[in-house]
Amino acid sequence: MTDDPDAYGELAARHVSMRRVLQLFVPYRARIAGVLALMVLASAIGLAGPFLLRAIIDVALPKQDLSLLVWLAGGMIAAALASAGIGALQIVLSTRIGQAILHDLRVRLYAHLQMLSLRFFTGTRSGEVQSRIAGDIAGLQSLMTETANELGRSLSAVAMTAVAILILDWRLALFVLLIVPVTVLISAKVARLREALTYQQQARAADMSAAVEETLSAPGIILARTMGRSTFLTQHFARISGDLAQLEVRSHTAGEWQWSLIGFALATLPALTLLAGGLLMQTGNPATIGTLVAMIALQEQLLWPFEQLLEVGRDTRKTRALFARVFEYLDKPVEITECAAPVTIPRAEMRGEVKLDHVRFAYAEGQDPAVQDVSLTIPAGSHVAIVGPTGSGKTTLGYLLARLYDVDSGAIRFDGVDLRDLSFDTLSQMLGVVSQEPYLLNASVAENLRFARPDATEAEMIAAAKVAQIHDHVAALPDGYDTLVGEGGFRFSGGEKQRLALARTILRDPPILLLDEATSALDTRTERAMSQALEGLSKGRTTITIAHRLSTIRGADLIVVMQHGRVVETGTHAALAANGGVYAELLAGA
Repeated sequence: MTDDPDAYGELAARHVSMRRVLQLFVPYRARIAGVLALMVLASAIGLAGPFLLRAIIDVALPKQDLSLLVWLAGGMIAAALASAGIGALQIVLSTRIGQAILHDLRVRLYAHLQMLSLRFFTGTRSGEVQSRIAGDIAGLQSLMTETANELGRSLSAVAMTAVAILILDWRLALFVLLIVPVTVLISAKVARLREALTYQQQARAADMSAAVEETLSAPGIILARTMGRSTFLTQHFARISGDLAQLEVRSHTAGEWQWSLIGFALATLPALTLLAGGLLMQTGNPATIGTLVAMIALQEQLLWPFEQLLEVGRDTRKTRALFARVFEYLDKPVEITECAAPVTIPRAEMRGEVKLDHVRFAYAEGQDPAVQDVSLTIPAGSHVAIVGPTGSGKTTLGYLLARLYDVDSGAIRFDGVDLRDLSFDTLSQMLGVVSQEPYLLNASVAENLRFARPDATEAEMIAAAKVAQIHDHVAALPDGYDTLVGEGGFRFSGGEKQRLALARTILRDPPILLLDEATSALDTRTERAMSQALEGLSKGRTTITIAHRLSTIRGADLIVVMQHGRVVETGTHAALAANGGVYAELLAGA
């Protein structure tokens, strides 16, 4: 959380500018212009009231002209009705525009986050991401709808009323407008105080969101209760909530005494105007009673929107903190990008050859490389296993093959084409990945399987499930393939989740299959049955198995042994076992 106001100021200056905020409104400029026209029209019609009132007091009533009085009073009623109708239409239109802008910003942020590399998500709390998409953009809702609406309406009302006051009596107008600079300065000072507090407030709200997501999930509840830490977590949550409550109070009350001076000045203005009018009556060019009454009426029309304008300015400054948080994520560099002219390979022409050429990768600059000078050729249709002790770099190599990270140097090629030159669609069709920790959506079994291929038929879905040795279990459930899997697939065991994830990948039918510890949660019998099924599936398909359990890869065409990020041995199971090297040590320790 950024507690230092200077640090926040630097962040806001780096990511937020008025021009950037206004660009959000550009696609809707025609509709916004229409709304502004309605605002000006409503303000202009509203100004007729005080002038009609002056005519009633100075002309109709003194002359006892009933007909004129009826027309003037009717005019006031008609003006009020027209102004109210136009105002209602303007609110409906501006609200729709505001929600459309928020929708665009929300989708834009989500799409941008989808493009970031795995590096961003491994270093960021999921609750923080959710807070910025949901909480911060929701916080902007008042700016895009209510605040923008109030800004336009108040600005047009103040401008039109100021002109009317000048026309009515320029001497009283100057007296009234003298108060404007002082109130604006006070409002700006209060806004600056509250802006930095709003950033801290949203950051603490993100802490709360992360705490809820981590500890009030099924795994979090199990961890807390089995470790006897429920009370500790409640106390931790209470501290975060308490900090947030204090920031809420400070954010809404900072500079409240200064703000009260504005209210005092505006409240006393009618009395001071009457006093000034009385003094003018002592001169040779006095103001009429009708003029004074009309001036007071115009002040009422001026002061309310002017106070609203000051509040809008104050609240808009606070939303700068929200924009800073949203734009900070939008400015995160996209590391994994599709090249300008990506290579597309039709599915029928995909062979499945994989080649690694002196691949090097480190997770952060200055760190030791997780993968160093790895060169390897995997012929199309072959089965290659990658093994090694913990920390050897085999899982990192899997991330690079899936292009979740880009190599620092060297190249990975599928069918002779550098991964960085392949289109994203081609890459997703060529490579299917089943990881050690499969992720299932909180949806039905069928929806999870069809996530890989939305157009898959029921027969194709069942066939994939049979290959993954999960069909019989799913079919035995009361709701079959319509069974909800629960949050993260929690209603299924680890082995069942792995088989569902495998079925999902099989349904996509990729020419290259990457299995990253994909059978680690299976019992020996199920693993043997699935291995036999995979042997049939692997015919004509390149299979890369990243394994810790060596019993699963004895029949591989080639076993690649990694240690400290390098390939130290290659060969068949028999040859490596007889060699007495790292692989033999792994076998002995299995």
